[in-house]
Amino acid sequence: MSHKYVYLFSEGNKDMRELLGGKGANLAEMTRAGMPVPQGFTISTEACTQYYTDGRQINDDIQAEIYEYLGKMEEICGKKFADPENPLLVSVRSGARASMPGMMDTILNLGLNDVVVEGLAKFTNNPRFAYDSYRRFIQMFSDVVMELSKKRFEEIIDAKKAEKGVKMDTELDTEDMKDLVKRFKAFYKEEKGEDFPSEPKVQLMEAVKAVFRSWDNPRANVYRRMNEIPYDWGTAVNVQAMVFGNSGDKSGTGVAFTRNPATGEKALFGEYLINAQGEDVVAGVRTPSPISQLKNDMPEVYQQFSEIADRLEKHYKDMQDMEFTIENGKLYMLQTRNGKRTAAAALKVAVDLVDEGMIDEEEAVLRVEPKQLDSLLHPQFDGNAVKSAKVIGKGLAASPGAACGKVVFSAEDAKEWHDRGEKIVLVRLETSPEDIEGMVVAEGILTVRGGMTSHAAVVARGMGTCCVSGCGDIVVDYDKKQFTLGGLTIKEGDYISIDGSTGNIYAEAIPTVAASISGDFGRFMAWADKYRKLEVYTNADTPRDAKQGRSFGAQGIGLCRTEHMFFEESRIKAMREMIVADNTEDRKKALAKIMPYQQGDFEGLYEAMEGCPVTIRFLDPPLHEFLPTKEEDIQEIAGELGITVQRLHEVIDSLHEFNPMMGHRGCRLAVSYPEIAEMQTTAVINAAINVTKKGKYNIKPLIMIPLVGEVKELKYVKDVVVETADRIIKESGISMEYEVGTMIEIPRAALTADEIAEEAEFFSFGTNDLTQMTFGFSRDDAGKFLDYYYEKKIYESDPFAHLDQKGVGKLVKMAADLGRKTRPDIHLGICGEHGGDPTSVEFCHNVGLNYVSCSPFRVPIARLAAAQAAVKEKRAK
Repeated sequence: MSHKYVYLFSEGNKDMRELLGGKGANLAEMTRAGMPVPQGFTISTEACTQYYTDGRQINDDIQAEIYEYLGKMEEICGKKFADPENPLLVSVRSGARASMPGMMDTILNLGLNDVVVEGLAKFTNNPRFAYDSYRRFIQMFSDVVMELSKKRFEEIIDAKKAEKGVKMDTELDTEDMKDLVKRFKAFYKEEKGEDFPSEPKVQLMEAVKAVFRSWDNPRANVYRRMNEIPYDWGTAVNVQAMVFGNSGDKSGTGVAFTRNPATGEKALFGEYLINAQGEDVVAGVRTPSPISQLKNDMPEVYQQFSEIADRLEKHYKDMQDMEFTIENGKLYMLQTRNGKRTAAAALKVAVDLVDEGMIDEEEAVLRVEPKQLDSLLHPQFDGNAVKSAKVIGKGLAASPGAACGKVVFSAEDAKEWHDRGEKIVLVRLETSPEDIEGMVVAEGILTVRGGMTSHAAVVARGMGTCCVSGCGDIVVDYDKKQFTLGGLTIKEGDYISIDGSTGNIYAEAIPTVAASISGDFGRFMAWADKYRKLEVYTNADTPRDAKQGRSFGAQGIGLCRTEHMFFEESRIKAMREMIVADNTEDRKKALAKIMPYQQGDFEGLYEAMEGCPVTIRFLDPPLHEFLPTKEEDIQEIAGELGITVQRLHEVIDSLHEFNPMMGHRGCRLAVSYPEIAEMQTTAVINAAINVTKKGKYNIKPLIMIPLVGEVKELKYVKDVVVETADRIIKESGISMEYEVGTMIEIPRAALTADEIAEEAEFFSFGTNDLTQMTFGFSRDDAGKFLDYYYEKKIYESDPFAHLDQKGVGKLVKMAADLGRKTRPDIHLGICGEHGGDPTSVEFCHNVGLNYVSCSPFRVPIARLAAAQAAVKEKRAK
């Protein structure tokens, strides 16, 4: 066969991630390093891609290669697949090149049937273990491969435990396990209309197909969209010899980190269960023991594991997340990967690794996901309020932060409540990958079962979501949609608060306060600022927003939306007077009332930004947005304005537009009513003069004309601005510079940017509108159909969240190049919310923009993303 799709662990290395996936590459690397890894082979990501190309089938050539490598694995292990005398059992695990914890499916104990299980019982002299492994395999295979209800199997186990009067699975004996196997197979036949597959090679191929299929399951697609993982990467499949943590009291399984993934503290952190298999720890069905306890239970194993953990961290130069199994006192390493961690831990680990001499500052900057910083910047509980609040229960502090919201009990309800604007806390016995959509929208997650490395904990930490897990005192009743804790009954819709830093649970809504940032954050961000080339501005409409952005390191304001200042009660009346005026003189009178407010706002912004650039966008939205729509409001406002209800109706009707987004707005308002531009220019320049005269800051106003598509309309408005500004500056007797620029948000403006640059002294790309107009759909309506586009793989991500680099990005690059051709010193930036999206920031760096501007809380994210873009560019050279 010409193309190789399958690799033994001994044939790979850590640099083959794209082909072998992260798990396969790391298993190969550990094998090369001589670590105790159960051997096996990896079916490459290319085989996954081929599976989809072949219509979701594994072609004959790939099947033949899989069976060939199964034979090689038998030789290495000294056991035979499907042989009752000395059986080789395998695990089948997915492993994409990007870590996707809990998103993909695993099958253990594959290769068992009624004959092989008897052989395994004799070979190990442990029939209970053999039948426990068999019932686990039937359950997993039925769930993952055949998509039967996992819950029904759990109910069968619970019924058996109730019959026997026991609470733990480990209290069931051999005959009980045999009986569970019979019941499981009977349930399978009842549901599927056929017997459970007994041929091990059929089981293997069906399992491989299931892993490939799981790459395209809804929860994997949601996770990929969240983390910008391309669909065409595919997943690899790892087929590995089974080792058994459920073979007795000298066996066990666990998950551990070389450092604490919640705090970053340098100490082994993790959990294990005696006489259990891997899914028991991750699923959180039993609450495990801390890894430190292993030192007492099996000191030699603990010592060996500690040494391996240290070797792995030094080898990969990063905190490792490791899965291990102990079989009859012998340690086996099943996986290692760079561990998911909280933002606080990511900062501490990065800074500590620099101090330990393991990495340099440049590498440290690449080690923290920019989006993770978000979780450091959000509110915590108010100190006084939380002191007086009563703790009703306590779980494990699985993912830090504070969350307050209304209780819901399912992922579906979480999504539904969130979509109608409610803040919710998701309460579950334990979470599983099926819950991902609910977890994404939850303020916090609370589980009854599970430890610090359970699904809920790992996924919540990765998302920066507050999580309290393993609160075993909670009794949940899904049918009644309620839970009891601390003598209280909490029903769906009741408020609770949870603290992911302490594990405390409160039966009330606790107010929050803004997060405080210091220590590692300041030092780390100083490194980011040292390497980045892009400046980072903030979008701010009020002095409060400006101060917030400035405190997070903003170097200016890239967008001040002046219309937001008009909606306050004290000014909306004057704005409405201007709109209903039917002549220029009356419009000017109304605008004169607004002007002092605008001037005061601008003075506040200039002072808050301490002399940094402030870009003020002139009035943009259509005028109808300032007028009432309800009849009772129309009557009241007509009275306030001293006009008849009929007259106000006439004005509202005259402003009606079929497509307001593309209607009478932006610079078109100033072309129609130049007195608006005149008033706003007066406010901007007077504010700058007043602040400059105080002597602390020398202000250079930046005036931005929105929605320009033709250079002549820009020139018309700019002439009004220049005439007004020059006159006021001359009258003031001080020397002041200012610039007039435009937003590039219409495709025609991008196409004719060389002409527009003859008038515009700077460009700011308004990528929200530019995306709408390039795609031809509005962001307000796109949500109704984008899910169909994701499902059919037409789009992989929301173009309003991540800049469309092929289309919109091409316009941005073209406009930047054309603008510089006309005006080499033109200042170029972006002010849509894309300015805080890491991949979009990297694009802006690559096309040579001067700055990005984003909402205040995204400023640190943009600063780090800009630094990472610069470091990556330097390393690529």
